[in-house]
Amino acid sequence: MKKTTGSSFEENSNGVDPYVFRLYITGASPNSSRAIINLKAFCEKYLGNHYELQVIDVYQQPQIAKSVDIFALPLLIKKSPLPERRLIGDMSNSDKLLKSLNLT
Repeated sequence: MKKTTGSSFEENSNGVDPYVFRLYITGASPNSSRAIINLKAFCEKYLGNHYELQVIDVYQQPQIAKSVDIFALPLLIKKSPLPERRLIGDMSNSDKLLKSLNLT
């Protein structure tokens, strides 16, 4: 599992809780690679230092995948702030991400 953060959450002086994302991928497939790149770029552009991204490869950690209702990959789950949201695909559509994550 890879973990990426914009910065340390303790340094967050405005008191806003970070967005917490889990991205489920299938190895180094082209769609998985695009999803990681696109999502990191999106988060840096729109969320700055206020996010945490966990990348979970279901091939390397199948036990985690079993605990989540996965029906297609890559799968992005926004854990926080609530409500939880799920998105499927390579995360290339920024407008769709903005709307789905309530960032508009």
